[in-house]
Amino acid sequence: MNKKESEYFTLQKEIQELKKKRNALILAHLYQRPEVQDIADFTGDSLELSKQAAETEADVIVFCGVHFMAETAAILSPKKTVLLPEVDAGCPMADMVTAEQLRAKKKEYPDAVVVCYVNSSAEVKAESDICCTSANAVEIVRQVPADKRILFVPDKNLGHYVGLQAGREIICWEGYCNIHDRLSAGQLQKAKQAHPQALVLVHPECRPEVIALADRVFSTSGMIRFAKESDHNEFILGTESGILHKIQKSAPGKKYYMASDEMICPNMKATSLEKVKLSLEKLQTCITVPDEIRDKALNAVERMIVVI
Repeated sequence: MNKKESEYFTLQKEIQELKKKRNALILAHLYQRPEVQDIADFTGDSLELSKQAAETEADVIVFCGVHFMAETAAILSPKKTVLLPEVDAGCPMADMVTAEQLRAKKKEYPDAVVVCYVNSSAEVKAESDICCTSANAVEIVRQVPADKRILFVPDKNLGHYVGLQAGREIICWEGYCNIHDRLSAGQLQKAKQAHPQALVLVHPECRPEVIALADRVFSTSGMIRFAKESDHNEFILGTESGILHKIQKSAPGKKYYMASDEMICPNMKATSLEKVKLSLEKLQTCITVPDEIRDKALNAVERMIVVI
């Protein structure tokens, strides 16, 4: 065991002791650092993690992710203490729409149903009719009455993909994930040329021209499930690099190549074991959602859960 591994082992042991003391549950998004994923009780996409939090008997939820994810956990688990180890871990896409901006846009389209991607703030969810994830967005949109227009916030790439799959015209907000949107068709073409036998899996937050080059389009968890069940042995992955840790553990013996070396989210990598430990020691930073916002946001989230 080298020095770094020894330090990780010590931190992991201290975190486990603090977790027991606090009756805490640790959740880690699939884009987190490998060592952070390894100390989590559950790893996954943001909404499935929040649902895990709501179902647990833990008093404290440590959410290793970004701010909107901890907010969603707080919306679903108002009586639990929800902690975000890195308070400055935000999401640029979620910041691309505010509740005030959405209210103004709703006045332009008063008859539209607002479908809100979970990658958004609690305030924006509160102004929306129904939420969706990257995995269920197509099904959610298909459930919207045919005579209703659809305003999709905040990801224009996901909205474009969903519109095509659901056969619906969608008014898309001009937001995007700065990591997935960074992947170009040229970069993916180079990856395909370098690995001609590999199946291309991309996230629906990618640009339309990138999605057009893919063999399959999946959420992050969907990619992992597909790789595990597929007969294929090589995959090019068009999503954040954090997926490699879980997908290699879930479907070992196969080859995985990132579509680009640039698919790294600094916000997702901001959480460290040291910060998780400090969060449990000092019960910081506590994420709460005001009741008047939480009640409205919860309605949008629960409508999604009923539909699916």
